[in-house]
Amino acid sequence: QVQLVESGGGLVQPGGSLRLSCAASGGASSMNTMAWFRQPPGKGREFVAAIRRPDGQTNYADAAKGRFTISRDRTKSTVHLQLNSLKPDDTAVYYCAATSRTWIVSAMGNSEGYESWGQGTQVTVSS
Repeated sequence: QVQLVESGGGLVQPGGSLRLSCAASGGASSMNTMAWFRQPPGKGREFVAAIRRPDGQTNYADAAKGRFTISRDRTKSTVHLQLNSLKPDDTAVYYCAATSRTWIVSAMGNSEGYESWGQGTQVTVSS
């Protein structure tokens, strides 16, 4: 069974940056699409970004475009999320998700398409 472990969260001032990482193990090589979702306080889980590991195709939520970058390290089965120009509205628990499916771009943002999830890492943006 695939295990996902997130790291890199923390407290940062508005305008600052963080780099989140998601390390996959236990069959990680079969995970073809990986994504980041987040859950702000008192709200539901929302899509942030996703990447197809075989070809590097990405998809971003509108709130992430131009500020966040998702990338993969195929040799280590690790996915990163670079968060720049952070705003207080970015405060949330960030979750890594993975699936063996190779999703088309339009399907990458659907949380129901991912069968493996990490425990989450807290990102707090505050002065």
